[in-house]
Amino acid sequence: MTTMTQTAVRPRPAIRPRIAARAGLFLFLGANVAAVTVLFFAAGPSDNVLISIGRLAGLYGALTMAFQLLLVARLPWLDRRLGMDRLTGWHRWTGFGLLWTLLAHFVFIVFGYAQVEDNGVADEFVTMVTKLEGILRAVVAFALILLVGAVSARFARRRLAYETWHFLHLYTYAAVVLAFTHQIALGGSFASSPGAQVYWWAVWGVALGSVVAGRVVLPLARNLRHRLKVVAVVPESHDVVSVYISGKDLDKMPARAGQFFLWRFMTRERWWQANPFSLSAAPDGRTLRLTAKAAGDGSASLRSLKVGTRVFAEGPYGAFTTMHQQKPDALLVAGGVGITPIRALLEEISGHVVVLYRVRDARDAVLLPELIGLARARGAAVRVLSGPSDQAGPVLGAPNLRRLVPDIADRDVFVCGPPGMTSATLRSLRELRVPGSQVHAERFSLAA
Repeated sequence: MTTMTQTAVRPRPAIRPRIAARAGLFLFLGANVAAVTVLFFAAGPSDNVLISIGRLAGLYGALTMAFQLLLVARLPWLDRRLGMDRLTGWHRWTGFGLLWTLLAHFVFIVFGYAQVEDNGVADEFVTMVTKLEGILRAVVAFALILLVGAVSARFARRRLAYETWHFLHLYTYAAVVLAFTHQIALGGSFASSPGAQVYWWAVWGVALGSVVAGRVVLPLARNLRHRLKVVAVVPESHDVVSVYISGKDLDKMPARAGQFFLWRFMTRERWWQANPFSLSAAPDGRTLRLTAKAAGDGSASLRSLKVGTRVFAEGPYGAFTTMHQQKPDALLVAGGVGITPIRALLEEISGHVVVLYRVRDARDAVLLPELIGLARARGAAVRVLSGPSDQAGPVLGAPNLRRLVPDIADRDVFVCGPPGMTSATLRSLRELRVPGSQVHAERFSLAA
């Protein structure tokens, strides 16, 4: 009988990291909404109601655009607490708000000035574009935002390669520059006082500075410091391969089990591709390991990597870590190659752990010998769930989960797998009334 050896439970912070980050972010946004409103009324609304509404909508649109940049800046403090998938989801919904506020700005301004000038709406629009400084830039910015919004719609996103979608998404930054210059040229609130100018310069400076810091400066600095390279390529099965990566001062790399990187392997064929792969082993200060299944061109070509290949890695990213563990014990649920962050978490997570590994066929259970070895060493339980759904219902349905893990409501649950499996498991956990604060799942959803 295996002797149970459990990792000591770490003290939990008084305020949960996710709650603290979410509250801080929303308070920051709310304070800026209030500041924009105060500056608008301090500058004095127009005598025409339509123009006043249009100007206020434009200011809210500018603030929304700046907030969008902050959400995708990949700032480590936010990413570790909220996760890239959650931030990207908020970025997407904020984008809808941006479209509506800018549309309102456009419509109310044009109709308002047409009313003041006693002119037709179309004629007024042409006059504004051809005679007022900054209007043409605003129109181009709005068109670019519409383009980005169209390619980000789910039906379009599924049909575009990530690199194509990412390239088109970069037009957002051109739209930001054009919108800001439009605001400088014609923004009444912007020019109403020195305080208003300082405020708006600060808003755009923080937003753009965060993007540059999080997506350019920090990745470059980390890669220059660590000088990553491939040290081993190990086939795990006929279609799964592990890549071991080493470098300088990896003990100072702030990576944790459960996180992922965007990996660029600097070969002639692959340098321009960035692929998200989780760490499949907890960082040990000497090497980083990723394990991938041949599901596409990017992952399939990993097997041909040469030892010594230089690596450019962005990250670590993700909130799928033990930072968010609330209960002494845990349940780890993996599907397919989603076992990679789960296997890494098993090394680091505290308390008694149950691992449920869902595969169609037991022969598809990647890294199973390692998983069993780790489980024996720390007194964890591993169950491989293979085959089709049984007569009692889905393998990861609520009745089976309750049977397999009777104390599931008293555990933190970490779920990683294909989208369908993950969504079904999350539904089962809700049916079992597992508190949402104890459920952790992260999808690799990348933003531009």
